[in-house]
Amino acid sequence: MKIRIDLKIFIFLAIFYFTNQIKIYMIIMFFSFLHELGHIIAGIALKMKIEKIEILPCGFSSSFKANLIDYKHKIKNANFLTLKNLIIAMAGPIVSIIMVIIFTYINIPYVTKQEAIYSNLLIAIFNLIPLYPLDGGRIIKGILHIEFGKEKSESIVSNVSKTTIVILTIMSSIAVYCLKNIAIFLICIFLWSLIIKEKNSKTLDILR
Repeated sequence: MKIRIDLKIFIFLAIFYFTNQIKIYMIIMFFSFLHELGHIIAGIALKMKIEKIEILPCGFSSSFKANLIDYKHKIKNANFLTLKNLIIAMAGPIVSIIMVIIFTYINIPYVTKQEAIYSNLLIAIFNLIPLYPLDGGRIIKGILHIEFGKEKSESIVSNVSKTTIVILTIMSSIAVYCLKNIAIFLICIFLWSLIIKEKNSKTLDILR
């Protein structure tokens, strides 16, 4: 298992520190870790091996090694691996939503009830954005893959992701202008970097 740290996280730490938002950033990163644990536990429960864990500026990311036997079991227009990936993608947001419910009724040390609820709600909503490779994009892709097959699902998800990122860019630009909060703009840049990274990854796969 590989552990990778995205060095841009230190830029985020510095910006949030100097804008007096470091506490909420650390709280969000802590609950993002718990969110990712949901993915990891789901993957282990489905007998998949962790390949890589990444520490990113806006949370964590994990990837798993596929079992060859999962390719052999067909589910409509996909295979069992697609179903496993779908379950893993859903596990993180489910954990965040469960924590929102839990912190509605209980308190924890060092974090106010409002901060805990806000952080987990933000993480759940952020990850459910229909943009690949976020959880929302993965969930949509998994469902479409099972129903329509790999090629059509990738085409639809690609178009949805492009539309979503354009809308988010416009909204974040307006929000930065009105609210004077650079954090929104940084998150938008991070989302663009995810899309570009995913696109480059697919290009390399084709060249190989």
